[in-house]
Amino acid sequence: MDIDFLLPWSAPLESGRLVRRYHRFLADIVLDDGRAITAHCVNSGMMEGLVRPGARVWVCAAANPSRKLAFTWCAMEIDGVRIGVDTILPNRLVRAMLEAHAIPRMGPYETVRPEYPHVAGSRVDFRLAAPGLVHDVEVKNCHLVYPDRRAYFPDSVSLRATKHLLALIQERRRGIEATVLFVVQRRDAQCVRPSDVHDPDFGAAARKAAAAGVKFRALRSTPTDAGLQVLGTLPVDLAEYGLARPARWREALRPESGWERPRKAS
Repeated sequence: MDIDFLLPWSAPLESGRLVRRYHRFLADIVLDDGRAITAHCVNSGMMEGLVRPGARVWVCAAANPSRKLAFTWCAMEIDGVRIGVDTILPNRLVRAMLEAHAIPRMGPYETVRPEYPHVAGSRVDFRLAAPGLVHDVEVKNCHLVYPDRRAYFPDSVSLRATKHLLALIQERRRGIEATVLFVVQRRDAQCVRPSDVHDPDFGAAARKAAAAGVKFRALRSTPTDAGLQVLGTLPVDLAEYGLARPARWREALRPESGWERPRKAS
């Protein structure tokens, strides 16, 4: 399904080259004009295959001029494919799309409530509501695509993501509509899979949630010079599959994943 939607960047992009990622949330980058900066890496995951020194990257200035780190790492290019790496952007994108009623088949909702406390100890990304309608929407960022052209989520163990699925199962048992919406921040995926090789508990929870009536959908997007551009939808494949090939691909990308840890004082 074609969807035409653009989430503009909060500031113009500047390009450079990645030097290293370290302490998880920091990235040293040399901009094209020669400036050496440290940018905020808004990504707590392994960023499997994306931590490649010398790769082309794009940053934007922080909206808060008094923030300690003046730049945010927004996107990069790997093997000719632009990839969004800011894990906050999918929620911003989905919120803008929901408020514009730009995502089809979400029901005749009237209000969009972010970070809604729907289950004890858990908040859902968005609650859509109208008379006779309550619909909880959980958003998941995805940027790992393997040679089989499938996008895999998560790229490391995510207890939080599994907890979110179990909360949606509770909501379905109460008669509330529930959707997991993956946002794939690259254009080369053909479908989305739960990554059993990275987090088998998440894969099991996803299949259990689907059996309980939770819907799984995905948006395909790409970072452009103007912003994060939605290209359409993708199918979500929850069928079980063999792990041998994904495990080999994961191992091959291990040297370009994760971050440098701080050295312990002797």
